[in-house]
Amino acid sequence: MTPEKRYQVFVSSTFQDLQEERQEVIQALLELDCIPSGMELFPAANEDQWTLIKRVIDDCDYYIVIVAGRYGSLAPDGMSYTEKEYRYAAERIKPIITFLHESPDKIPSGRCEQDPESKQKLLAFRELCKQRMCKTWTSATDLGGKVSRSLIHLIKTTPAVGWVRGDAVPDESTARTINKIREENEALRTQLEGMRKEPPKGAESLAQGKETVAICYTHKQTVDHEQTVTRPSTTMTWDEVFSIIAPSMISEAADYYIRQVLRDGIIKREKLNVGSEYDVAIESGDYHKIMVQLRALGLIRPSEERRSVKDRGTTFWSLTEYGDDYMNRLLAISSSGQSTPPS
Repeated sequence: MTPEKRYQVFVSSTFQDLQEERQEVIQALLELDCIPSGMELFPAANEDQWTLIKRVIDDCDYYIVIVAGRYGSLAPDGMSYTEKEYRYAAERIKPIITFLHESPDKIPSGRCEQDPESKQKLLAFRELCKQRMCKTWTSATDLGGKVSRSLIHLIKTTPAVGWVRGDAVPDESTARTINKIREENEALRTQLEGMRKEPPKGAESLAQGKETVAICYTHKQTVDHEQTVTRPSTTMTWDEVFSIIAPSMISEAADYYIRQVLRDGIIKREKLNVGSEYDVAIESGDYHKIMVQLRALGLIRPSEERRSVKDRGTTFWSLTEYGDDYMNRLLAISSSGQSTPPS
């Protein structure tokens, strides 16, 4: 009989402004028979704070971060401990769920950052969090409920090692076998994580990068009260196309919205004279050709999020981990002030 597992969950957030929210989250975890961990639960130790935090995160099965109106206390390197914990958990390939306050502009000023630099760091941290599994919340009660549902789903889709009672631990020989399997799983997980940031097999034979693609579109213009419709085309590199639409898919985006973003990019690039955004429309065949190609290159994928009834029938797209990495290399600004194109 398999021993019953309990999972240890690290809860990361600022503290003073989110005490009620943290209490709801910890209560939700206890009701799921999980073991909550967070730095306020530990007494002072004879080791530096960051070393202790890392050790606790290492021991945890899952990681939750709650972000509201404060960036939090700063470590000596100028980064908040909350962001450092998040980055360390990601580095250790811990399953992460992010909970962002849905309306940060409605948070009382007493619970928000006043320092301009900390405000900017908080905004940047929110954008970083949106790159992984992300939920929004509006109140402490709402947060507790969403933590419960999200964690149940995560445990089912991403099983972790967990903890068992000491009297349920198998004999030494079995334990050695389990540890060996665990190490092999960790190695495979690390290998898989690396593969997710590489193009798929066979992608090297596909058009990409600096190679070009022609995009046809219709352009309506009204001159002397007479409307004319032309069907010109523009030629872009695949990198240019991806640079235009990739930021819209950092979280996820509906198919029709991505098409609008690409259309707006063409209007700007070609300096088209338009009276309305509807005066320009990308040919359906060319748009679908682009999306198929980007999917074949391993840069985008259909979103796996569950949809409401009104959204069913609409395709939503998001970046793959490789696509996210490729976008960052295309668009991120280096210290020299220049973007660094992918090799």
